[in-house]
Amino acid sequence: MAAIYFINMFIVGIVVVGHYESLYRINILTPLLPMSHRLRIVVGVILALTAHAIEIWIFGIAFYFMNKTDNLGYLEGNYDGGLLDSVYFSFTSYTTLGFGDIVPHGDLRFLAGLEALTGLVLITWTASSLYLRMARYWTEE
Repeated sequence: MAAIYFINMFIVGIVVVGHYESLYRINILTPLLPMSHRLRIVVGVILALTAHAIEIWIFGIAFYFMNKTDNLGYLEGNYDGGLLDSVYFSFTSYTTLGFGDIVPHGDLRFLAGLEALTGLVLITWTASSLYLRMARYWTEE
C-alpha cells in the first residue's frame, strides 16, 4: 500500500510542478511577444492547452506501465493494452469526463481518482490565470 501511495504522489507531484512552471513561463514570456494583447491571450491559451496535454500524457504513460505490472491493478473494457488507450483513459480521467468504456481495477483506481482531482484543480488554476491576464489587458489597445 505504501508503494502505490508513493508512486501516485510522485506522478501527481511531477504534474503539479510542471504545471506551475508552465503557467509561470506563460506569464513571463507572453508579454514579451511582439503582438497585440488579445493575440497574446490566444497564445497563452494554446500554451496552457499544450501543458495540459503533456500532463495527460504523463498520467497515460503511468497507467500504461502500471497496467503492465501484475500487482498494481489493471485496465479493462475497450482497452487493448496499448499506450494510446492508456492516454485516452487518462484524458477521460483528467477532464473528469468519466470513464465507462475503460474501467480501472485494483490500485489503478487510486491513480484514476487522483488524476481527476488533479485535473480539476489544474484546469481551474489555468482558467484563473488566464482570466487575470484577460482582465488586466483586455481593455488595452
